[in-house]
Amino acid sequence: MSDGIQPPNVNRNVLRELVAGLSDGIILLDPEGEISWANSAALQMHRISTIEELGGDAAGYRQAFTLRYRNNHLLEEGQYPIERLLKGETVEEVTVEISPVADLDLVWVHTVRSLVIADAGARPDVLALIIRDETPLFEAEERFERAFNANPAPGLICRLDDLRFIRVNQGFVEMTNYAKEDVIGKSVDEMGLFANCDTGEDALAKLVEGRLIRQREALIPLPDSGDRLVVVAGEPIAVGEEACMLFTFADLDARRKAQNALRQSEERFSKSFRLSPAPAAISRLDDFVFTEVNDAFLQLCGCSLEEVIGKAAGELRLWGEVTARRAMERKLVDNIPLRDELMRMTQKGGGVADCLVSAERVEINDQQCVIWSLQDITERRRSEAELIEAIESVMADTSWFSRSVVDRLATLRQVSNGKVPSAQLLDLSDREREILALICRGQSDAEMSETLHLSRNTIRNHVASLYAKIGVNRRSAAVIWARERGFTGLPTASKGKKSK
Repeated sequence: MSDGIQPPNVNRNVLRELVAGLSDGIILLDPEGEISWANSAALQMHRISTIEELGGDAAGYRQAFTLRYRNNHLLEEGQYPIERLLKGETVEEVTVEISPVADLDLVWVHTVRSLVIADAGARPDVLALIIRDETPLFEAEERFERAFNANPAPGLICRLDDLRFIRVNQGFVEMTNYAKEDVIGKSVDEMGLFANCDTGEDALAKLVEGRLIRQREALIPLPDSGDRLVVVAGEPIAVGEEACMLFTFADLDARRKAQNALRQSEERFSKSFRLSPAPAAISRLDDFVFTEVNDAFLQLCGCSLEEVIGKAAGELRLWGEVTARRAMERKLVDNIPLRDELMRMTQKGGGVADCLVSAERVEINDQQCVIWSLQDITERRRSEAELIEAIESVMADTSWFSRSVVDRLATLRQVSNGKVPSAQLLDLSDREREILALICRGQSDAEMSETLHLSRNTIRNHVASLYAKIGVNRRSAAVIWARERGFTGLPTASKGKKSK
């Protein structure tokens, strides 16, 4: 042509060659509205393989694809970018969600803008839609949103251009009792995020500069008064295309309360331990060195605090029986608690004290220790010994007492003594049962010899054998042993009668 202007179809061919390899999707339309060409990127973005699947024109495109804004509102007829382009409107970058009509669950995101290429006469020659696939970006943002909202760790997102919060997750709501609407739109200063923080000024300076804010402790004001101790850290991120700061929190308030409760508990234990009237001590497990004792313990052993602290029971020669002490310590090393072990304490002045010792392993300040509890039973054992001696003296001649009195004395002696002989009536031979019955009736050796028609020497041998088997050494003890087992020694004919 004489004016040097190429035919429109030549322009289109050149344009197609130029854009065929672009990563952006390109759809070309004729001024009449038909879709004349699309590059492979545009087809891939629509998840199709041929240009015919685009619908052929604007109406066919609407029938093939459903478009929604990001707020989930459908684009009405005439609002599709392809329709606006044909009406002569300029389409600035608009982001839409697109789905094939046949499968609305399949969604991807496109950002679309328009381009009009005019011919030499300034008439629209080629209409173009330029498409950028934002699906990976929005999918990543959705994953981030879901993870941020589902994360149990409290979190806030602050926009850097105005330092206002644009996101708050459920973890922060539960930690502080703030409602989400009470946080969104508030500034960092209004929330008092770093108002009670020793390094608050440094944190705010880094926030303004968009720099990493390393972990630091802070007190967050709560909506219902009071505050909450947290560790807060900030990391720069982009949300959409906005520069933001992601704040994450670790709740230390439970630890603070636990520490306060622990301190109060330790104070109560210390006072109770120190003021307890029962002797008590604490030692290390590894060497059994005493680290703490109370006043009652010092009073019992007769030592001063300086003489006991830092020493083990073995060094103090606290217990008279070394073998028994070592046995106790072995049990504790094997984590076997002690309960009312009878031990004899050697007191500083040369005296002795009978003690019931209980002990158990505990952990104190991350160290394995033993807590000891003692009960001084010296006077009680002395009284019991005197009581047993008196009972045995009274029972030397059981003929003076009725059966009920002897039974009561036998029971009292058994309880006071705390020992139960191991032999039983079934362990005795018939002859030994006969001898025991005659002893219970108060017969002497001579009377038993006459009753059983045996020599007195044989009677004495039978009596000695009986004593050895039931663990006694006198007649009164044998009578008590028999009474403890319901054996009266009465003749068979009298067994059915009641004792008076």
